[in-house]
Amino acid sequence: MTSLQSGGLSLRNLSKGYALPGRQLSVLNGINLDIEGGSSLAIVGASGSGKTTLLRILAGLEDPDLGGVTIDGTPVRGVGTERAVIFQEPRLLPWLTVLDNVAFGLEVRGTPRTEALERARHYIRLVGLSDFAGVWPRQLSGGMAQRVGIARALTVQPRILLLDEPFGALDAMTRLVMQEELVRIWCEEKVTMIVVTHDLEEAIYLADQVLVLPKGDGTPRLIETNLPRPRDRTSPAFVRQREALLREFGLH
Repeated sequence: MTSLQSGGLSLRNLSKGYALPGRQLSVLNGINLDIEGGSSLAIVGASGSGKTTLLRILAGLEDPDLGGVTIDGTPVRGVGTERAVIFQEPRLLPWLTVLDNVAFGLEVRGTPRTEALERARHYIRLVGLSDFAGVWPRQLSGGMAQRVGIARALTVQPRILLLDEPFGALDAMTRLVMQEELVRIWCEEKVTMIVVTHDLEEAIYLADQVLVLPKGDGTPRLIETNLPRPRDRTSPAFVRQREALLREFGLH
């Protein structure tokens, strides 16, 4: 049930600012970037550098002031079915079971209920929650609820998965487990994955490339991770990559 299309993105001269009392705040300045279909990109940067703004533009939830985004050559104009967004809070509907929450996106698009439930069960199995299909959101742990959110996003079979601090609210151990699960799912589904995170180690673990956004008028930096998978957080190569990323922020 994987997407058959590439999901490659191109960003050209992408700029965005906001009007504040007495001044204009520029958060994105002329970003040019190509993201290969099926690859994984992490976006990092200090608070206020525009990470979530960039993700919202890619999702079609905000428009840039200048420039634009194309997906496989087609300009982005608002939200689209080829993209799915996962937020820090999974925002499950409390009156629906796990199965019905995952099937919900298909049903509102007109997919017959039998087909919607079949596809929902497939993705619930994919995230390891088959035994919990009939439970209510209030009965789930934070990590389990986020797995349901991932299953719900994948059920509509997007080409591009956009994640905004998806594990930020989880405890440290659960976060590590979810990072491993997300990599497994990404490898199996072969979608393009773009993750906003404050966690530099998470960025290296998840991504093929890390986009470092400056705060202010600096130039964004794209860093290749070039690490084999599965990734070992204790390996010398991983540690060197983390140190290099820390230097980008003047922390090492």
